[in-house]
Amino acid sequence: MPPVALTPDTAAGIVARFLKARGVDRIFGLCGGHIMPIWMRADAEGIRIVDVRDERAAVYMAHAHAELTGGLGVALVTAGPGVTNAMTGIANAHIARAPVLVLSGGPPGPQENRGGLQDLPHIDLVRPITRYARTVREAAMVLQELDEAVSRAFGQGGEPGPVYLDFPVDTLRREVPRAIQLDEHFRPKPRPVLVPGAGDVAAAVELLWSARRPLVISGRGARGAGPELRAFLDRLGAPYLDTGESKGLLSDDHPSVVAAMRGTIMGEADVVVTVGRRLDFQLAYGSPAVFGSARFLRIGDTPSELRDNRRGAVELFAQPAAALAAIVARAGDRVPAVDREWAGGMRARHEERARKLRTSMQTAASDSEGRIHPNRLLAELQNQLAPDAVVIADGGDFLSFARVGLACGTYLDPGSLGCIGVGTPFGIAASLAFPDRQVVVATGDGAFGFNAMEIDTAVRHRAPLLIVVANNGAWQIEVHDQNDTHGKVVGTRLQFADHAAMARAFGMHAERVTRAEDLQGAIERALANRPALLDVVVSPAARSSDGKSGLAWVPDLQPLAAWDTAERQWRGGEAKESSQHR
Repeated sequence: MPPVALTPDTAAGIVARFLKARGVDRIFGLCGGHIMPIWMRADAEGIRIVDVRDERAAVYMAHAHAELTGGLGVALVTAGPGVTNAMTGIANAHIARAPVLVLSGGPPGPQENRGGLQDLPHIDLVRPITRYARTVREAAMVLQELDEAVSRAFGQGGEPGPVYLDFPVDTLRREVPRAIQLDEHFRPKPRPVLVPGAGDVAAAVELLWSARRPLVISGRGARGAGPELRAFLDRLGAPYLDTGESKGLLSDDHPSVVAAMRGTIMGEADVVVTVGRRLDFQLAYGSPAVFGSARFLRIGDTPSELRDNRRGAVELFAQPAAALAAIVARAGDRVPAVDREWAGGMRARHEERARKLRTSMQTAASDSEGRIHPNRLLAELQNQLAPDAVVIADGGDFLSFARVGLACGTYLDPGSLGCIGVGTPFGIAASLAFPDRQVVVATGDGAFGFNAMEIDTAVRHRAPLLIVVANNGAWQIEVHDQNDTHGKVVGTRLQFADHAAMARAFGMHAERVTRAEDLQGAIERALANRPALLDVVVSPAARSSDGKSGLAWVPDLQPLAAWDTAERQWRGGEAKESSQHR
């Protein structure tokens, strides 16, 4: 028997009641003694517990749940190795700026710092990758700390992102006096709307409506601004690039979309608008070597999406939806100066390249041993995707194929941390959040292996997802790099393992596909029998765009070889010009 009955007024009861009051209907976690009080009280409050096979996966699932629903993702992990296992997931949520609350426990106070079971300085470990991290030793402070942590997770006072709280287990068992259980902490808090200043909006309109070749690029911060972004683009007539962070925000048939012209248009734009998007490695850090003399308009409600790497000629510190709406309203009937021939030409060239890609994907030939081309797999998969499908792409080489080859309304991938292995956990969370929508995970075999055991979680919780494993028996992007750069392959070959047999062992519908002509029927059957897994043997000889770009060998100045060369030339030219002016 526990020393204290786990009543709703214990600290553990307060945690569960708080989560319930804040709209949390599920927790992702792996049970352990140090968190058992929270675990049992959450169940008593009717909060669903999705129990996983590894704590990293629990945080990934909480991350995906937060990204897809707009709510708070919650992971519950036990002390010591439970926390260290979770840290990769926390780090990924940190980079992705996802509102995730991670809860854990610790040894009772009298045993703390005495070599107790699973006793580690959790706060010291997670502080650099969280927005808020506290050990709560006083039961009377539990409610206040939860309120503060969740506020920080949603970016009230800084960037959104993961937060962490843990509690000695004896604290969780203590009663909290009713008098200090203040309703003000339980109540959901409205998220403040950050609106732009009138002067900044006027300056933005002047910059944009006088631009001849404006380019709009969206990111994570634009996800809630789909209608406003569409209205803004319709009014301005500027070309548009999405990124993995905001893929699907605008449908591919919108006349502004020019995704296939990314490299060209980045160098030709005279004004670049970033909407909730960092200028990170995926956008060449905003370097003039790639973007030329373009001026920037930065729109964002977090510092890293407003002024990282390049400052804007105009900066709107505001929620993207509010900023875009304000710009359109301020512009009124003013006619933009956009070069319509240039913008239309970019769209036409994009459409031509997109048509060629679709045709080549449908007819991509298998290799000399009959192994399927990754693009043929993606083309067959695209044929059966529903318009509102949720797609999660994962991997290294295969992610590069999937990012270009799959169109969908909702999309997630490992993000800018390159945290491969998120696919299956993301997919489980997505399919539980949206059981009436198709949820498809398109993953490479290497990435799948990180969390392959979570297929057990999918089966136990009846998560209706489809996992498609592109099985090329290698860490293929590294194989190509090793062959090209070093002339030999070392430690990057895998087996053409039978992942379908593994999935069947856990009770999942699964098939292994080795011939292109069998893809259509296999996908149809899998979609009809979810959760399901297709293990598709694909050709290692196929080379993705990332495999050709130099991303694998990590150039010194820029992530891609072409950009690195341009950066070197630009820096050399700048240095030469500076010396001539001395």
